Amino acid sequence: MATSSMDKGLYAAPMGIGMEEGPDMEIEIEDPESVNIGLGDIEIQLKPERETAETFGANLAEYMDEGELGGLANDLIEDFDKDQMDRKDWIKTYVDGLKLLGLKYEDRTEPWQGACGVFHPMLTESVVRFQSEAMMETFPAMGPVKTQIVGAIDLLKEEAAARVREDMNYQLTDVMVEYRPEHEKMLWNLPIAGSAFKKVYYDPSKGRQVAVFIPAEDIVVPYGASNLEGAERVTHVMRKTENELIKLQEAGFYCDADLGEPGYDLDDIEKQKAEETGMTATQDDRYRVLEMHVDLNLPGFEHKDKKKRETGIALPYVVTLEKGSRTVLAIRRNWYEDDELHTKRQHFVHYQYIPGFGFYGYGLIHLIGGYAKSATMLIRQLVDAGTLSNLPGGLKSRGLRIKGDDTPIQPGEFRDVDVPSGSIRDNILPLPYKEPSQVLYALFQNIVEEGRAFASSGDMNVSDMSTNAPVGTTLALLERTLKVMTAVQSRLHYTMKQEFKLLKAIIADYTPESYDYDPEDASRKAKKSDYDSTDVIPVSDPNAATMAQKIVQYQAAMQLAQSAPQLYDLPLLHRQMIEVLGIKNADKLVKTEEDMVPTDPVQENQNVLIGKPVKAFVEQNHEAHIQAHMAAIQNPKIQQLMAMNPQAQAIMASAMAHINEHIAFEYRKQIEMAINMPLPNEEQNKHMPPELADKIAMLVAQASQQLTQRDQQQAQQQANQQQMQDPVVQMQMQELQLRQEDLKLKAQKQAVDAATKADQIRIEESRIAAQKEIAAMQVGAKAASDKDKLAKSQQLEGVRLGVDIAKQKAQMAVQMAQQRSQQNKQQPPKKDNK
Repeated sequence: MATSSMDKGLYAAPMGIGMEEGPDMEIEIEDPESVNIGLGDIEIQLKPERETAETFGANLAEYMDEGELGGLANDLIEDFDKDQMDRKDWIKTYVDGLKLLGLKYEDRTEPWQGACGVFHPMLTESVVRFQSEAMMETFPAMGPVKTQIVGAIDLLKEEAAARVREDMNYQLTDVMVEYRPEHEKMLWNLPIAGSAFKKVYYDPSKGRQVAVFIPAEDIVVPYGASNLEGAERVTHVMRKTENELIKLQEAGFYCDADLGEPGYDLDDIEKQKAEETGMTATQDDRYRVLEMHVDLNLPGFEHKDKKKRETGIALPYVVTLEKGSRTVLAIRRNWYEDDELHTKRQHFVHYQYIPGFGFYGYGLIHLIGGYAKSATMLIRQLVDAGTLSNLPGGLKSRGLRIKGDDTPIQPGEFRDVDVPSGSIRDNILPLPYKEPSQVLYALFQNIVEEGRAFASSGDMNVSDMSTNAPVGTTLALLERTLKVMTAVQSRLHYTMKQEFKLLKAIIADYTPESYDYDPEDASRKAKKSDYDSTDVIPVSDPNAATMAQKIVQYQAAMQLAQSAPQLYDLPLLHRQMIEVLGIKNADKLVKTEEDMVPTDPVQENQNVLIGKPVKAFVEQNHEAHIQAHMAAIQNPKIQQLMAMNPQAQAIMASAMAHINEHIAFEYRKQIEMAINMPLPNEEQNKHMPPELADKIAMLVAQASQQLTQRDQQQAQQQANQQQMQDPVVQMQMQELQLRQEDLKLKAQKQAVDAATKADQIRIEESRIAAQKEIAAMQVGAKAASDKDKLAKSQQLEGVRLGVDIAKQKAQMAVQMAQQRSQQNKQQPPKKDNK
């Protein structure tokens, strides 16, 4: 099929297109990895791209001279042997401590054959207790990982964090099948030796990340190193079979070299561990491979500055060599390709039980090894004393013969005795063995108690605690008892966080950029952008070593919440308490505000009445919700039923709190409309520059004043409208109208009186003027005729008549106004139809 497709692709022209005949094509394959194609005078050579020394991930040992590699191997192995010699005392203490575990019974021949060989289980008990408690705390059934969002929190980041948490827990529980057993081995070795390591790397043979446990004796560092980051050399001692090495050589990971026969040697720690597990190990047919993380200035690969000048700076490399044959198998760069600073990459994490003076931590072997050894010695003495007391020995005369004297006498058995002379008592002298000493037993108990207390493996005496003791007192006792273990747990939490960071980086490098599924279907993959915005941390609590300690802490928090419930998120507190108890589906049992979705006002009223949590959302119609909630509160039927409900006060408080939420959102909405821009949320406020915050505050202050003035005006208008609808106010208004009419009549009367008075004044003035005129006429013309006097007299009479008529009209108008006023007072006021 492949040949047919190639021939068709090379020689066949598309249908409908003519093609002139050209020179024949010749294909020649001389090397399976290269192809030569001849087309007339043209020759094309196809070769796959080969790895060179410039390739970042290349094995540099392939491009170095054998003499240089031999000298490098000798120097590194000499450094390794020196590092081993520097820690020989640590190895001796470790080997002696392994014997105190008592995993294998010791058959003793001293002081006699079959003497007691029991070991006191103080050391093993502390190790088993620590492993069990730490395993339950660091690796629960739901997975060992939880997530933490980096930067501002929003809905998209929360969803991404949930996907990362699910994916990481899936990787550690289902995909990495070796992770849990390796983690348990680490927790067993950590309290014994005081140090344990894990190596995190990408395994190409498995196509995924791995995290394997490495015992403390297999990580060797030079004297003076305090941590992995600052160590001049870090050597990982590995044991690999011949078949494993051949596979790695064929895969191109190691150089193809003849390693000869393995060394077959075992160190003291390997021998002692084999003996404790009940195995007899005399030799090991695996190769001892040293993987050394070291800084080197390799010839041909020197560090150069920007001007291409050699600086002499040693760069970090990973050198792998076989110790027996002193053969370098691989040399690879140990920094990221785009890192211009050439920072050393970390592949190990160091777990410490109790940090000490040097690189390795202190374990129970160092802390209570002396107690365990003394307790073992004392318990053996007590058992041996009891054995000698029950089955004593002594001296007998040479001639005394007992039938079957080589077997012990059974209960109820009497044997024949040949006595040479005298009585049996005279021929037997029992040695004065005492029963087990009470002083020795008290000393033994004291040593065991002190050792257990120091190792924090003793149980609390619950009978000494009062059942009515406050939670704070119980918590204080727990803190005092578990203080050492809490500190160890905190160190364990910190190192697991570093381990998860390494795993996260590897998973993020190999995870797809985009989803090939719908994320809402609870898929267990996560894209790279999710890992970039999320940090992974252990689920363990660094402040609480045991479940009992956590439960007491939450009980104390609940007692505080009862005294001031408005300050606490009670649903969240109850959910966390359920999760601490290990109950599954806590999110379904207790709903929190984060689980809520917007609902209609009726559903919110129902949730308030049945005690479910409610929450207002910014996008809701808050005025409508407030009206619906207030109507439900003022409903007489609901009020009547709530009067018989013992939870009425709490329900009313919840309803009012929910209404206040809507009021707050509505106020925020009105302010945003007034300033014509959205206000920042809580996360944005945390990172807002002070200048911008001041500008927003000034805009909000102005908008608040305008909103307050508008609301005051609306409130005044509503108050006026309500007053107008009041019957009492209406009667007062009618009385006010009558009073106004009376005032009008009085004003009219005063106007008429004023007009009358003015007329009188004018009449008087006319009269005076007439008199003056008459007097002047009399003086000036006494001889005026009688006809003129009569005319003047008639004119004056007409004026008098006009004045009298005006007075009569004014009096009639006053009388009519008084009559109407009396009639209005006698009639009752009309009622408002509304």
